[in-house]
Amino acid sequence: MKGTSTLSTRQRRILAVIRDFTAEYGYPPTIRQIGEAVGISSTSVVSYNLTVLQRKGYLTRDRDVSRGLRLVEDQEGDDLAERTEVTAVAVPLLGAIAAGEPIPIPDGDFAQIDADTLNLPTDLVPDTEGVYALEVRGTSMIDALINDGDIVIMRHQETAENGDMVAAWLKDEKATTLKRVYWERERSLVRLQPANPLMDSIYVHPDDLEIQGKVIGVIRRL
Repeated sequence: MKGTSTLSTRQRRILAVIRDFTAEYGYPPTIRQIGEAVGISSTSVVSYNLTVLQRKGYLTRDRDVSRGLRLVEDQEGDDLAERTEVTAVAVPLLGAIAAGEPIPIPDGDFAQIDADTLNLPTDLVPDTEGVYALEVRGTSMIDALINDGDIVIMRHQETAENGDMVAAWLKDEKATTLKRVYWERERSLVRLQPANPLMDSIYVHPDDLEIQGKVIGVIRRL
């Protein structure tokens, strides 16, 4: 397709997969088939990139059906990308974080689930300093509208206020978890509060806790 120089390499590959698959079979691929062809294990990452392509005008989607993808043909003009371009910044997708029971991660580093970057609009991330993304595993934050498979946008910081949603590293357990943080001074403990009435809070000593970042945005799974 014309005008794809503004896209990432992965997004151009996704377009090629959709075009080639449709030409061969007469219907478009599913999100999972696109991921397998491009080498993306996370369906939420595929969905995110499809949303970017749709916003930029390269395809249309019908979310009510599993194969509701259609490429916008080249005849709309060489200025397609220029007309639909949205100023974006690249944010690294570093790994996964638990929204439930903490997931152990050796040496305090986030697991590399997929070497990828997310292109986000500058109105969502006006300053990329210390910003990264994590895929959520678990359902402990569902009442905060964060579900399993969603992607949270984080800004690295080592402090947090009561009620902030943070990536909390539990030193003794060597595990990280996504929770709201509350400092209970009278008990000399920190409460890590889920947003799910079926799950209990986690209490830790401040010396056992390291704040690794604060949530500044959410990309929801489609």
